[in-house]
Amino acid sequence: MNELSKNWLLLLSASIGLICSSIVLPFYSIGALVVPITSEFGWSRSEFQLVILFSTGAGVITAPIVGALVDRVGVRLMALAGLLGLGLALILASRSGGELWLFYLTYASMAVLGAGTIPVTWTRAVTATFFHQRGLALGIMLSGTGICAILIPQYTVWLVENFGWRTAYLGLAALPLCFAAPLVALFFHPARVEPEEPEERAEAETGLTLVEAAAGYRFWVLLISIFLVYIAMSGIVPNLIPALTDQGIPAQKAATVISVLGLSVIAGRLIVGYLVDHYWAPGVAALAISLSVLGSVILLGEPVFVLACVAGGLLGFAAGAELDLMSFLAAKYFGLLHYAKIYSWLYAALALASGIAPSLFALIFDVTGSYAIGFAYCIVCFSASCVLLLCLGQYPDKFIGPPK
Repeated sequence: MNELSKNWLLLLSASIGLICSSIVLPFYSIGALVVPITSEFGWSRSEFQLVILFSTGAGVITAPIVGALVDRVGVRLMALAGLLGLGLALILASRSGGELWLFYLTYASMAVLGAGTIPVTWTRAVTATFFHQRGLALGIMLSGTGICAILIPQYTVWLVENFGWRTAYLGLAALPLCFAAPLVALFFHPARVEPEEPEERAEAETGLTLVEAAAGYRFWVLLISIFLVYIAMSGIVPNLIPALTDQGIPAQKAATVISVLGLSVIAGRLIVGYLVDHYWAPGVAALAISLSVLGSVILLGEPVFVLACVAGGLLGFAAGAELDLMSFLAAKYFGLLHYAKIYSWLYAALALASGIAPSLFALIFDVTGSYAIGFAYCIVCFSASCVLLLCLGQYPDKFIGPPK
């Protein structure tokens, strides 16, 4: 019996937990909430989009804490506590008034109370369980972000149009509380797997410390590459619905573009996950992320609906590469012994970029009246990330001190 068939319930529950996590649920729902909330309270779009800095961006602080805790209290307890905390924070968001600072505080509570749901938790369970099919397993599990991108914008738009934005937050809160938490409680039972082969056993029992990893160039190459991808991708996705509606594309069709992006994220996760088990992962990642350059060029030209869907598909495939590649490359280049701590700091770079980008992108719109400059800077960031990934070099044969 192969690793996937033996551990499919673990993957299923982890993927559902990721769908309802603090990193993706607020992120993929916010685009549908921009117009109704800013219209009611009179906030600018950049002021509203700054909430992502207080949710996703707060991962800069929470991720290292989670990385230190998962090996002490266990990934299952961290996950359940995070799902319950995120649900509570979303309920609080439904009671928001016109005070912008309180709205920011509510989104910060999503990051703090939902901290146990970030990818550090889910990927720690998967990387410790899978050896031969690790890339594919990570791709399958992290496809939850793509499913979220497909369903959540449509779900949120439907809730807003039929019941209002306050009920939309309650509908979002129901997902981690009533859907994910019970399934994770039933099926997310990571167990310590004893590797059968000597090389697997060596990989599981060795690795660089955080200090040793940070002393080598590969850690910083990977971190900067992640930052560049996410400061671009996280600027585009939350602003894509308002950007397209400004061009005359109806909100429901604009949400469909996000859904296409989500489908492509899943394809990217699975295809890239399979390929990195067989080919040099940085090369695979660079090729995938290069597609986002073309997607950004299309959006720069103010496309019609069909071309916008093509752009969404290209961006989604690239987005499907970086997050699971971050997990795979962290394990491959730095080992598993201190994986959670090392990964959490890489994730902090992702969180910082994801927190800054939406407001920065919206600020560009507020100043210029257009998203064109934002799409142009995304082209530069994606291109630079591709070049950096190719500098990672060959996989280390063993983990003795910082990689040279």
